[in-house]
Amino acid sequence: MRRLPLNLLIGGVLITVLAAMALIGMVWTPYDPLAMNFAATLSPPSASHWLGTDEFGRDQLSRLMTGAGTSVRTSALTVLLAVSAGTLFGVVSGFMRGWPDRIIMTLNDVLLAFPGLLFALGLLAVLGATEGGIILSLGLIYMSSVVRVVRGTVLGLRAREFVEASAVMGNSRLYTMWRHVLPNCIAPLTVLATSICGWAMLAESSLSFLGLGVAPPSPTWGNMLSGSRAFLDQAVWLVIFPGLSISASLLGINLLGDALRDMLDPRMRIRA
Repeated sequence: MRRLPLNLLIGGVLITVLAAMALIGMVWTPYDPLAMNFAATLSPPSASHWLGTDEFGRDQLSRLMTGAGTSVRTSALTVLLAVSAGTLFGVVSGFMRGWPDRIIMTLNDVLLAFPGLLFALGLLAVLGATEGGIILSLGLIYMSSVVRVVRGTVLGLRAREFVEASAVMGNSRLYTMWRHVLPNCIAPLTVLATSICGWAMLAESSLSFLGLGVAPPSPTWGNMLSGSRAFLDQAVWLVIFPGLSISASLLGINLLGDALRDMLDPRMRIRA
């Protein structure tokens, strides 16, 4: 029996824990994550509060579980927006060529010219610091990477025999793109989607840390880290647990992405 790669095993376990925390946090938490208890402010980890409490006496485990749902939801919707829109524009650009290619790639290069986080800050200043605004701004940022990857893949496919055979058979361009070109883009898109998921999670945490993410008191890992700075010398657990959650999630996503690349890239299989 073939053994699972170590990066796939570790990444799968970390992602499973993250997904379980997010799903459970959507329906149940040990305490109300917004409920204040001034009799238990800055309490260290204990039997009643496993991860301690913050400056308002709110249970940190409950807030971490709720924040996990926000991070997973934001990352997943960002990936969905970036991949779906980027794939559409990338396939059209690479297959149609001509003026559609020039227009799409010019606009795409404009997006790539802006630093990602700076572009997101500008959009959020216009759209407002909401979860929908974060998803839209991050989706636009990462869509440009998807467009380039898909376009490059399609350019290599459009001259292949099966594409020419589809045209000879009288199939429309739309049918050929959907039936023969798009399925061959799935492997690179899968690997890229895992990377975008990690980028989006880190960007969402960074924006929340800067005060431009989901507004308090709704908990996110980023604003939990931001709010704990003033109490670092009194309650170090307020920094440790959100920081570990972000680090472990990013590690799991990156390891899973590496494993998928090894399995889906023929060149990596040959080297192995």
